[in-house]
Amino acid sequence: MFGLGAGEILIILVIAFLLFGPKQLPEVGRQVGKAVKGFKETAEDLRKSVEPELNMIQQEVKMVEQDFQASMKEAEEEINQATTPADKQPGSSGTGNQA
Repeated sequence: MFGLGAGEILIILVIAFLLFGPKQLPEVGRQVGKAVKGFKETAEDLRKSVEPELNMIQQEVKMVEQDFQASMKEAEEEINQATTPADKQPGSSGTGNQA
């Protein structure tokens, strides 16, 4: 529970008992419980509203990455075609226009 051991929880309970006394301790416990419940509900609402946005952003990033990779492959092919000598390019007869 929150990374606390039994000893730490016992110390917290003793301090709370000394601070609030036996009459106020149940009310303080209820208030703390309500606060924790409210915090959990708020965190869940926040997660529900943020999660779809994150998924949409991840999809957009994947699409951009795929577009970038396709562009890089296209550019690489164009560079390879431009740097390949004319006699080794496909469709070239290799004889040229020699007279």
